[in-house]
Amino acid sequence: MTEPDSTFDSTAQLLGRITAQLGTQLGRVHLNGRGGRITHVTPAPDETRRPMSSTAPTLVAVGHGSRDPRACATLGRLLERVRELRPGLDVRLAHIELNTPLLGDTLAGLAGAGRGAVLVPLLFGRGHHVKRDLPDAAAAVPGLRTRIALPLGPHPLLVEALADRLDEAGWTAGDSASRSAGVVLAAAGSRDPESLADIRRTAALLGERLGTVPVVPAYASAAAPTVPEAVRVLATRGRHRVAVASCFAAPGLFATRSAAQAPWIAADPLGAHPALARLVLHRYDEALRNPAAAPGRALAPA
Repeated sequence: MTEPDSTFDSTAQLLGRITAQLGTQLGRVHLNGRGGRITHVTPAPDETRRPMSSTAPTLVAVGHGSRDPRACATLGRLLERVRELRPGLDVRLAHIELNTPLLGDTLAGLAGAGRGAVLVPLLFGRGHHVKRDLPDAAAAVPGLRTRIALPLGPHPLLVEALADRLDEAGWTAGDSASRSAGVVLAAAGSRDPESLADIRRTAALLGERLGTVPVVPAYASAAAPTVPEAVRVLATRGRHRVAVASCFAAPGLFATRSAAQAPWIAADPLGAHPALARLVLHRYDEALRNPAAAPGRALAPA
């Protein structure tokens, strides 16, 4: 019997390792059900899933506030997901108005902790709340080192959550291929042109995610078009099967009103969607790496 060829053995082992690694990577590819198109590859490892030092700045997730009793509970579930992804990170909820704890009270309570804070707005565009209300609240607590993160949109993780909520509401692969289907992306609205640009960009990204389906942004206040007006815009293009995607973090007056105006299906608010939890942490990490990219006035570095 001849001695085994060591070159062959090493080549076989190398091929085995390549095959195993390829299998692992393919396991991270997800098909979105719309014709089997690849829509997302999960990074390995997920950068959000790591323990955090006890000295890391507190993540303060800032919601607008709502009289709807479901809103606080929904945001609480979202932040539970955030804590699961980043064990050891101090994560707190605050509100701009209507609900407790208010942002000012939360920041005042952190002033003596010495860790600083990163404010992550649970909002989807660079409007007045992000540019003025958050910096004003931070400036009112001079003993606290604060950074302000970018809003949640536009971003591919936001689009992932929006598309999944549409699927849950009844959107199918056939709708993505249909010449009669369309989507209205319902958002709160703003007079700030940058905020409106952010929502338009999110609508464009969602349209790309869905395929060839037109997605028209619409607003519950302060801007046009409204949801009914956007539905009519799509009708002029021959799109009479119209779904409403909900660009709201939690239930509330605007989300409820927008859903009620849907001529067909309406997606639920994003709530505790896993992609939204990852996006909250992404914005937190981004603000720590590059505070100059954050909106609003410059604040003391954390």
